[in-house]
Amino acid sequence: MKATYQKYILNFKQPSGTSRGILKTKETWFLIIEDKNNYGIGECGILRGLSVDDRPDYEDQLKYTCKNIDKGLMFLLDKNIEFPSIQIGLEMAFKSYNAEDNFNLFPSKFTKNEASIPINGLIWMGDEAFMKQQIQDKIKAGFKCIKLKIGAIDFETELGLLKGIRNHFSETDIELRVDANGAFSPEHALEKLKKLSEFKLHSIEQPIKPKQYQEMAKLCEETPLPIALDEELIGVFSTNKKHTLLQTIKPQYIILKPSFIGGFSGSDEWISIAEKQNIGWWITSALESNVGLSAIAQYTYLKQNKMPQGLGTGSLFTNNFQSPLNVTNGTLEYNNSNNNKWNFKL
Repeated sequence: MKATYQKYILNFKQPSGTSRGILKTKETWFLIIEDKNNYGIGECGILRGLSVDDRPDYEDQLKYTCKNIDKGLMFLLDKNIEFPSIQIGLEMAFKSYNAEDNFNLFPSKFTKNEASIPINGLIWMGDEAFMKQQIQDKIKAGFKCIKLKIGAIDFETELGLLKGIRNHFSETDIELRVDANGAFSPEHALEKLKKLSEFKLHSIEQPIKPKQYQEMAKLCEETPLPIALDEELIGVFSTNKKHTLLQTIKPQYIILKPSFIGGFSGSDEWISIAEKQNIGWWITSALESNVGLSAIAQYTYLKQNKMPQGLGTGSLFTNNFQSPLNVTNGTLEYNNSNNNKWNFKL
């Protein structure tokens, strides 16, 4: 068996705004293991500026991983503990290698197109007109859950957008989530959460920057709407630290991005710890290509979490790979018909 890797740049159809800046391209890496009879593909979904493994030695670690591929998955997962995007790439590649269909990693009713996954419609930051148009498009497309990125434009304008939705759709019609990506200051966060709560939101993701443990714990205790930890989970490697983090902050939810937290095995551990503490959770992609998105969606379906998941990012890129993934009426489907076969070419 041998292994190789290759970088691939995904191009956004239109620049996508977050509180950390505007995204025009997304770098990803593919890990391919093969012998004369078979092959397996995994995606190492790093996100520069956010992933804990955004390090100068990232490519060196990929070289080391490929050189030692014969030592097996468990050995390499341990050696890549600080490189969670490589961990998930390895898990995918080995599952792909051992699967009957190299892209059907977790066979289920989902991959048979007998069941779908409810997902949220993602609204990117921009000016008021752009965000309003996105909201209208998502509602028209049948989404019952909408997630708005907030924190980059005027807060009162953002409140106005939420008010506009609620003037036409109740909380039973449309579930609203917001994601601040740590944009609020600890001093003003509670005041802003109180204003946001007037619009009957489902939750807010990461209202303040991570690693402000006492401030976040206080917010979670006093908040008028549920708080979901996102970036807070990044870079927490040991089981004990995961327990301590959730016990200290006591969030209402956690959000799992497998490419950021150690792949499928890392997600399993977070879910186990959270459920023991009665903390809710859902899973989201992290701007992977359709290769990584498909694997994460297949894994997510097996968890049978009925909440809308954050898996609607496959249509963002001009040069994504043709795949069976389709978004229909606010759900993600795996429709492996003749017109939707995989076309993976680097």
